[in-house]
Amino acid sequence: MELNKIAFGGGCHWCTEAVFQTLIGVEKVAQGWVSSTNKNETFSEAVIVHFNIEKINLKTLIEIHLHTHKSTSNHSMRTKYRSAVYYFSNNQKEESLKIIKELQCKFERKIITEALEFKDFKPSTEEFQNYYQSNPEKPFCKNYINPKLQFLIDTYSENVDKTKVFHLTKTV
Repeated sequence: MELNKIAFGGGCHWCTEAVFQTLIGVEKVAQGWVSSTNKNETFSEAVIVHFNIEKINLKTLIEIHLHTHKSTSNHSMRTKYRSAVYYFSNNQKEESLKIIKELQCKFERKIITEALEFKDFKPSTEEFQNYYQSNPEKPFCKNYINPKLQFLIDTYSENVDKTKVFHLTKTV
């Protein structure tokens, strides 16, 4: 099985990591900071998602990403939480741009998420890796991650490995 990879940034990398770790077909999520080029060369919180295209496609991954962070909000923390799909090839760039454009109709406000070239990655320290899976009872996880995982179950149930979201209080 050959894995594809794509990187996502938009919100806290603990949240983004937890969202993608629960998806069927996602084999690995690397959490940390990603940089791009030109005006986006600074590092911003993000994850690299390694996925099996036979089990989950790029459109589904991007759609979930857009719905699980503030993809239409150009708030003051955008330097730390850049809203982006980081591509690894020109084909991925073109496909990502096309998908974002197609998905615009599912949002009331304009999507600000950009397709940016992946340049570099710095992983989070070991203590923050797999944050949700290691700390499900922490208030941050209950208040910020659980609602995103519940949204996934409610909206993308066929894509969720429910054995990885056992920490939710609502019945799965």
